[in-house]
Amino acid sequence: MTKKIYGFVAAIFILCSYSAKAADTYEINFQIKGLKNSKCMLGNYFGDKQYIQDSCMVDENGKGVFKKNKLLPGGIYLFVLPNKKYFELLLDKDQQFSFEADTLDFIEGTKFKGSDDNILFYKYLSFITRQQKAVEPLRMKYQDKSTSPDSAKAILSRITKIDDAVKNYKLTYIKEHGTTMLSQIFKATEEPEIPETPKLANGQLDSTFAYRYYKKHFFDNVDFSDDRLLRTPIFHGKLNQYMEKLVMQIPDSINKEADFIVAKARANKEVFKYVVYYITSTYEVSKIMGMDAVFVHMVDKYYTHDQATWMDSTALFKIQDRARILKPILIGQQCMPLNLEDTLGKFHSLYAINARFTVLLFWDPDCSHCQKSMPKMQETYDNLKSVGMEVFAVCTEVEVDKWKKFIREKKLNWVNVGDPYLHNNFRHDFDISSTPQVFILDSNKKIIAKKLDVSQIEDFLVNRMKYEDSLKKK
Repeated sequence: MTKKIYGFVAAIFILCSYSAKAADTYEINFQIKGLKNSKCMLGNYFGDKQYIQDSCMVDENGKGVFKKNKLLPGGIYLFVLPNKKYFELLLDKDQQFSFEADTLDFIEGTKFKGSDDNILFYKYLSFITRQQKAVEPLRMKYQDKSTSPDSAKAILSRITKIDDAVKNYKLTYIKEHGTTMLSQIFKATEEPEIPETPKLANGQLDSTFAYRYYKKHFFDNVDFSDDRLLRTPIFHGKLNQYMEKLVMQIPDSINKEADFIVAKARANKEVFKYVVYYITSTYEVSKIMGMDAVFVHMVDKYYTHDQATWMDSTALFKIQDRARILKPILIGQQCMPLNLEDTLGKFHSLYAINARFTVLLFWDPDCSHCQKSMPKMQETYDNLKSVGMEVFAVCTEVEVDKWKKFIREKKLNWVNVGDPYLHNNFRHDFDISSTPQVFILDSNKKIIAKKLDVSQIEDFLVNRMKYEDSLKKK
C-alpha cells in the first residue's frame, strides 16, 4: 500500500463504537462512483504494518461486498483501491453495513447506512479537514519572516482558537460517548500537560522537570486493556516514541522501562504479546552496540511456557537457545578463555596476553571483507601497540596453507592462532556466523565492545583511553 486518500495519520483520530449485532458475520456492501470492473481489498492496521484480510470484485456499477462467516477484531480497516490508494473504515461490533462513496471526494462523498461508528467518524473527518484547511495558511503566514509582530500575534490568536475548537470537539465526544474506541483514541493521543517548572532549593529552575514529568505521564491515558488499539497506528507509535525518544539508550535503562511497559500490558493478553514481541525483536536486530543484552533480558524473563503461550515448543526452544548463546558474550561479561595454536603448532592463551586492551579478532582469509579489513587492522595495530593494544587473531579457516600465506603476504605480526583440527568450539561460543568479528577486551579480559567494524576500532580505543584517563584524574 502506498498512499491513503484520507485517514488516521492525517486526521489523528478515528472512531469505533460498541453498537453490536448478533450475527457472527461481517458483511460490508458498497457502491463507489468512479470505480468499476476491478478488484478491491479490505485490510487493517496492526502495529506499524498493514495486512490484507479480504478481497472482492467490483462490478460495472461500482458495487461489491466483503462478506465472511466470522467477525473481525475491532480496529481501523482499510478499503484498498486497485491503484493501492486507500481510505479507512471502522469495524468493531457493528460489522454489517453499507456505504456509497465517490472517488472524487472520499470525505464528503461517502454516506453510510447501518453504521453509527462510521457516520460519526466521517463527520469528524469532515470537521477536522475544515479546520486543517483553515489553519494551514495561517501557520504559513505566521512562520513568514516578513510578517510583522502585531500581525503574528493576531494570527497566533486565530490559530489558538482553531486548536481550541478541535480540543473541545474531542472533550465533548469523550463526555458523550464514554468508552467507545474514538474516546479511547482521543485519550491515548492526548499529550501530557506539563505544569509550570518548579524551582530548586538554590532558586534556579529545575531544567529536567519537563522531561521527567512528560515521561512519567506519557502513558497515563493509554488503555492497555483494549487490544483494539493494536489495530490502529496509535499504540505502536506511542510505544516506539517512548522506547526510542524518552528512554536512555543503554541496556540497563531499556530493560527497566521494558519491564515497566510489559507490566502494564499484562492487562490484555494480545497487548502483552505485542509489547513483548516488539521489544524483543527490536533490540535483537538493533544496530546499536550492546543492545543484544535487551534481547537476552526479554527472553529470560518473558519467553517461558506459561507466558509466551503464542509460541510452540520448537520456536520457544530456538529463541531461548539464541539467548543462551548470546548471554556469555554480552558487553560487560568476562570473555571466555581461548587456547589455540599458531602456524607452528605452539599454543597461545588469550589470558596470557598482558595488554591494556586486547582485540579478539575472528577472520577468514577467503572472506572478501577480511581481505579488505586486515590491512586496516594492521595499521591500527601499528598505531596503538605502543599505548597498550594487542591483537589475538583467530583464523576460522581450517586450511593451514591459506592461513599461512595470508599472514605472510599481509605481514600480520600480532598473535595469530587457529583451530585447523576443529578441537575448539569457539565458532559456537562466540556466535561466529560471519567474519570479521571483533571483540574488544580490557586488561582483565572483560568485553567492553564488540561487532565493531575494523575501521572503527582505533577511534573507539582512543576515546576509551581518554575516558579512562579522565577518570583517573578525578
